[in-house]
Amino acid sequence: MEILNHWLTGKGVVCLPCVKNREKIVGPDMIILHYTAGTSAAGSAFYLARPDVKASAHVVIGRRGEVIQLVAFDTQAWHAGESSYEGRSGLNRYSIGIELDNLGRLRKVGERFVAECGVEVPEGEVYVCRDGEEETYWHRYTSRQVAVLQELCQLLGKAYPIRSVVGHSDVTSRKQDPGPALPF
Repeated sequence: MEILNHWLTGKGVVCLPCVKNREKIVGPDMIILHYTAGTSAAGSAFYLARPDVKASAHVVIGRRGEVIQLVAFDTQAWHAGESSYEGRSGLNRYSIGIELDNLGRLRKVGERFVAECGVEVPEGEVYVCRDGEEETYWHRYTSRQVAVLQELCQLLGKAYPIRSVVGHSDVTSRKQDPGPALPF
């Protein structure tokens, strides 16, 4: 992959321009990681690109490592919402939002693991987090997905003055993504 005029190019990269985003970004100097909680990378990307949806992201990374870019890296995406980090607020103005195709936190129903959207997750894709006495269950990220995320973050770090890579939960108490299953 490479970045040309604030857009990714290369094998496995698809551009799906999100025309609702037009304000330029200051920097960007940080990356905020999210999970989609959707059932597919393409479905989440098409949803985020819709003009009537008040959310967007720069990039969606699929479970097989496919990359869908929605917003140019010099343009604000609407991914952080009310947010603050290291004394700054309104982080959409400074950050690149990366969504990872992942179902997020799961519920255990009997011996099954079920996502909020109702999709059942095979036990082999479940990450168990033991925090104190409570166990929580999360959808695992794939090794290919994590490798592409690392490659993209390194590429962004060379192209922009990135100083922080954080989770959505690090910038707002309202969110829990990307969750403890992300080994990053």
